[in-house]
Amino acid sequence: MKAVQILGDVSSPTIATNYEMNRPTPKNAELLIRVHAAGITGDEIIWPEPYSRATRIPGHDISGVVSEIGPDYNGPLEVGHEVFALISPDHGEGQADYAICSANEVTKKPKSISHQEAAALPIPLLTAWEALSDHGKIKSDMKVFITGASGAVGILAVQIAKHWFHAHVVALASSQTHESLRHMGADEVLDYKVAGWESQIQGIDLVFDTVGGEVLEKCWEVVADTGVIVTVGDPAPEWAFGRGEAVESAGHPGVRYKHFIVSSNAERLGECGEMIDSGSVKPLMVKTYPFAESAKAWAAARQRGRGHKIVIDFASA
Repeated sequence: MKAVQILGDVSSPTIATNYEMNRPTPKNAELLIRVHAAGITGDEIIWPEPYSRATRIPGHDISGVVSEIGPDYNGPLEVGHEVFALISPDHGEGQADYAICSANEVTKKPKSISHQEAAALPIPLLTAWEALSDHGKIKSDMKVFITGASGAVGILAVQIAKHWFHAHVVALASSQTHESLRHMGADEVLDYKVAGWESQIQGIDLVFDTVGGEVLEKCWEVVADTGVIVTVGDPAPEWAFGRGEAVESAGHPGVRYKHFIVSSNAERLGECGEMIDSGSVKPLMVKTYPFAESAKAWAAARQRGRGHKIVIDFASA
């Protein structure tokens, strides 16, 4: 089968295409997916996981068709079902003709969108939902502030917060994206390039930060005394993963704060897919590259401010 590989080491990686990789076989309760499209997370090229795999195949977001089922699988999916999946970071290997998924990673694809659109969704969609619902405990009477609102996670978070939870949404992004963010449901928009934006809002019940760094630091100035700050900023703040307390928390003892990395959850991904099919959340804009142009696709995925997700098409190659 054909597959994308990250060769070299993290200091000088190379994206390569290989047409002679071995096709995997599902074991136990695993499922083999014939991949039609695979999304790219540009930062994966600096993650340690791809370099520790013998195959060197990256990729976590996929959409395709169930091709084969392991002998111990007893879930609802059958051969021929159209599915999409978030493959866990320690496994990956989604950017190939065939990929192995565990039962908790894969669910039926939204019927209303293409495989290319579906392949762009799992990581950002589950990240937005987990941040707002699980960690943020979002409610309809909350004032929610979303940073990096024009990015993939931010775009979905704005829509989920507004159209699913009916919260008051304040979005932080560059000015050229403000009109589209209002159309998606943002009640207020701020320009992160304008000095002192943090002084324009206050009393935020829930901050969802997708940026980190200086933006995350300024979020402490807008959060309410009993508010919540949830961040997926990369690199992670110094206090993440139980490494201590946020310095800012000393002046905000009532504020709860959390950094997390999204995890696979097939049931939740299926529920999020239903939001797409209902029309309450619109899919992301995508730009698709054929497999032969995978290196170009990865180069595009590493550029900031694209306005769309990059996807590799495996079905037509």
